[in-house]
Amino acid sequence: MPPTAPIANQAATAILDPVESIGIDSNLITASGQPDPTPINNTESLKRILPWLVAVSFFMESLDITILNTAVPTIAASLGVGPLSLKSALTSYTLSLALFIPLSGWLADKFGTRRVFGSAIGIFTLGSLLCGLSFNLPCLIGARVLQGMGGAMMMPVGRIAIVRTFAKAEILRAMSFVLIPGLIGPLIGPLVGGLIVGLFHWRVIFLVNFPIGIFGLYAVHRHMPDYRFLHTPPLDLAGFILFGVGITSLSYILEIFGHHTLSWWYASLLLVGSLSLLLAYGWHAVRVSHPILQLALFRVRTFRVAVVGGFVSRLGIGGMPFLLPLFYQVGLGHTPIQSALLIMPQPLASMTTKFFVQPVLSRIGFRRLLRTNTIFIGLMQMSFATISSTTPVWLIVTQAFVYGFVTSLQFTSINTLQFADLEAERTSMGSSIASVFQQLALSFGVAIASLATALFIGANPLVQTEPTVMTSAIRRAFLVVGSLTIVSTILFRELKPGDGSNVSSHRNPEPSEA
Repeated sequence: MPPTAPIANQAATAILDPVESIGIDSNLITASGQPDPTPINNTESLKRILPWLVAVSFFMESLDITILNTAVPTIAASLGVGPLSLKSALTSYTLSLALFIPLSGWLADKFGTRRVFGSAIGIFTLGSLLCGLSFNLPCLIGARVLQGMGGAMMMPVGRIAIVRTFAKAEILRAMSFVLIPGLIGPLIGPLVGGLIVGLFHWRVIFLVNFPIGIFGLYAVHRHMPDYRFLHTPPLDLAGFILFGVGITSLSYILEIFGHHTLSWWYASLLLVGSLSLLLAYGWHAVRVSHPILQLALFRVRTFRVAVVGGFVSRLGIGGMPFLLPLFYQVGLGHTPIQSALLIMPQPLASMTTKFFVQPVLSRIGFRRLLRTNTIFIGLMQMSFATISSTTPVWLIVTQAFVYGFVTSLQFTSINTLQFADLEAERTSMGSSIASVFQQLALSFGVAIASLATALFIGANPLVQTEPTVMTSAIRRAFLVVGSLTIVSTILFRELKPGDGSNVSSHRNPEPSEA
């Protein structure tokens, strides 16, 4: 059973808070249609401890998505590589998350929540330790992949345990508590990374996870319930291989495309190969009964537009956490801590967005919001190219706050719209697909931002570059990712004026609004 998501009639409340945008389908029926005989432990002690256990693990997994961003220049100098080379250490983690999220639910159903959740924490902890001990870039990338494998199983499996332990009336409150640390993790990651690098050594970023992971293993052994199904559908191994290899190959192409030693014919061959594998998965997915990702859900217009439009707009947005710390530190000469503080207004703004999303959507609806807000995000991304060493701090802080507000508005709207018209029994798979595309967009976004910067640098972009040359290249990269975000607005034009009104409380629009 893949990770679950909001059903349509719950999504209206989801707009009030991103935490509530992930509801839970607590139907305890196996994929084969047979009731699960595993007894549910409803002891009060378990209900007190389990949410904390899942919340801490989710915080660890989500924090590591962004914690490296402000540490990139420092780590690059320590490992003797150019800052752009560190993009692989960022993208390998999110790519690994995307690839292994679809497997997590099946593994939990097959082998039990305690064993899989414990294995997830163990793998993540081992990956963190190896990251901290890495002596070169390839070792760091491999360890980050291992981290992602463990992180991909943490939240989906923890979510299943919450569903099985709490009664329906208690699930929303329990999941709201669990998800808050996961939402905060990526927001404070740049600040935490900057503080650690400024006060300690960059390896502490990873080594701090080790004692937490060891305690987590003990807590899982003592407190994690062990739920499993008697019957699980067969794993779509062929689909997993086709999709995984295709996506990994495409990511690799984006990683190496800016290398001047790479021949065009070799890059073209790789591109054709990766696209062929993805097309083969599409052909495979419509011919098996239990595909790893059910592409049939893309026939639902609101789901298709939200996922695909969100994916493309996130390509531009996903590159900004990589570009901004690099720009502030290499271009403007700020310390990692100063860089993190300049970025901090973004997560602060994101936290305030929840108070405005419901009224805005109720007034103008999804169609007009996404079409206009996406353009505004692109313009805000371009505005960062105007920052220089003489720009007042208050102006940089204002830009960051406004940018954080509009991006959070975008994400919350998309995350709600994608489930507006899905039946309850399809939201589980919808959540898996949406999660995979979100992580892929983050990975590809960093690669695209790095590629744009490398192309503007010229020469060999992977070695140490003069700060003035790097600064000029990053300014142009801001314009590229901003343009990409603006172009993604075209995808939201497919929405109709009344789409999502069942969850936004937007009144039926007049024909003139179309």
